[in-house]
Amino acid sequence: MVKHQPLQYYEPQLCLSCLTGIYGGRWKRYQRSHDDTTKWERLWFLILAFSFFLTLIWFYFWWEAHNDYNEINWFLYNRMGYWSDWSIPILVMTAVGFTYITALLILALCHIAVGQQMNLHWIHKIGLITTWISTVVTMSCVAQLWDDEWDMVVISLQATAPFLHLGALVAVTALSWLISGQFAKAERASSQLMMLGTYFAVVLGLYLVPLTFSSPCIMERKDLGPRPAILGHRGAPMLAPENTLMSFQKAVEEKVYGVQADVVISYDGVPFLMHDQTLRRTTNVEEVFPELAYDHSSMFNWTDLERLNAGKWFLKNDPFWTVSSFSPSDFVKAANQSVCKLTEMLETIKDNTTVLLNLQDLPEDHPYYATSVNVTLNTVLTSGIPQRAVMWLPSLDRHLVQEIAPGFQQTCGQKRDAQRLRDRGCQKLNLRYTQVTREDIREYASANLSVNLYLVNEPWLYSLLWCMGVESITSNNVQVLLQLPSPLWLMPPDEYRLIWITADLVSLVIIVGIFIFQKWRFGSIRTYNPEQIMLSAAVRRSSRDVNIMKEKLIFSGEKLKDSESEEEAGQPTGSGSVAPLAVEETGRAKSGWAEQGRGRTREREFRGNPGPSPFHPRARREERRREQHMLHGLRGRKGP
Repeated sequence: MVKHQPLQYYEPQLCLSCLTGIYGGRWKRYQRSHDDTTKWERLWFLILAFSFFLTLIWFYFWWEAHNDYNEINWFLYNRMGYWSDWSIPILVMTAVGFTYITALLILALCHIAVGQQMNLHWIHKIGLITTWISTVVTMSCVAQLWDDEWDMVVISLQATAPFLHLGALVAVTALSWLISGQFAKAERASSQLMMLGTYFAVVLGLYLVPLTFSSPCIMERKDLGPRPAILGHRGAPMLAPENTLMSFQKAVEEKVYGVQADVVISYDGVPFLMHDQTLRRTTNVEEVFPELAYDHSSMFNWTDLERLNAGKWFLKNDPFWTVSSFSPSDFVKAANQSVCKLTEMLETIKDNTTVLLNLQDLPEDHPYYATSVNVTLNTVLTSGIPQRAVMWLPSLDRHLVQEIAPGFQQTCGQKRDAQRLRDRGCQKLNLRYTQVTREDIREYASANLSVNLYLVNEPWLYSLLWCMGVESITSNNVQVLLQLPSPLWLMPPDEYRLIWITADLVSLVIIVGIFIFQKWRFGSIRTYNPEQIMLSAAVRRSSRDVNIMKEKLIFSGEKLKDSESEEEAGQPTGSGSVAPLAVEETGRAKSGWAEQGRGRTREREFRGNPGPSPFHPRARREERRREQHMLHGLRGRKGP
């Protein structure tokens, strides 16, 4: 009776199964392959790599655009006609897409590292294409509808580039393990040269890229100018509904340098504060006067405006995600806010606060269309606020305003050369933060022109403008910016150069060490694995497969004599029986120890005297004797 022993024992490979299963749906062992990746799958890998960098740029853009989220929502409100916070859903979708693409790329690189054939599952291909198309479409829409926001990316890089450089160094250094492994396993010198040249060209470029950095905050602390003054945008809009009396009271409590307000003239000649052309967003006009909801805000009498609530919308929409921090008293107070008169605001801030006034254009059929400047100017002068505390932004009838109120700080809202601005009588500039550079600020300062930039809400942007020498900024986030004692980061040039050069040197040492280790590691495998040498001679496999040869057949000593006698008698071992086999992992310590003792001898024997074909019976008998000898060596060292 013939007893059958197990042919092979496969050690569980959970990590490898998860790797190939998640990436390509190959959960079973027989589905995996060590064959070269097809050209089609290589193309998908290139698409995946391109999508990673595309989503990385988009994710970085949307993360840094946090400064302008409210501006984005207001822009979309004017396009769609209703208010909604679009910024957070877009950020979440962008983060999910970037994370998904990054995970796929890491899995693909792991396939290359372990020598597995890449085969991206069709579901991932659909997800990859969907993410890629949606990202391209969204970026195109932003470029067409809001193109100046891309200037924010350039500005943000002045603050983040030194830190992004260190992160890129870590990533490229870690990638050297994969590159060095492929370099060591490559058979052709041309492939090795191309791989090595491309990688080290990228590394060298990354080492030298800080030479192109120009960050205002890389400076000596003694050269840092005074902190920019802060103006509350429509009061303190994160602490109370915008352009309400409560909002300006909160701004005064925070001790801001000044406030900014938008003035509109009512149909009966009363100046009040409102930013939008209609009352829909910031009042309950659709409930009180539904038939007039889309009319211009200036077409209402003050008696009608007094009936509107200007605070409930803020509590409902929570545009800055700050309502949850309100005290019960502030919550009730905000819910009962009404439209604010210009005189009420001036009375609140006139003691020690500057005001930046902007006058909204009126419809041509408005009774005060031609005299709106006079009405507003008269209201300001009779309020008792000092003229030097007023920054006058409207360009209409500027010469008249200069004659009547020579103490006003004439402020221009368009970027021009310094001499032209001085000829127009401008003393200040009010511009978006993306419109000026450090050189522009220095040029205006030399011409005795101060610059106020809007809207600056994030501490990193405020810190950057502080280092650039900006005199004042307008912000929604006054309560946070006022708490900054100094820029978020300030580094002397010598200290930054030391960090830069040290990081480059450490990265270079690690990369060179990894390349040397990988070359020695794969070179030793190629030298001391005699079974792979025999297999290469038989089936002409590439020597890179040395690393992935896991199963080794060792014939049992009890059946060896029977099989040899059958072959000498001319009877094949395969007739009516199966040769019992036992498999050990070559990576196990004992099997590896046994091979080390005889690896060099067998390699010299094979190279010096190849002998007959590996498929010849005599070659098989010799191989079995060697395996049996190795097995006895293992058993002899197991101890009593």
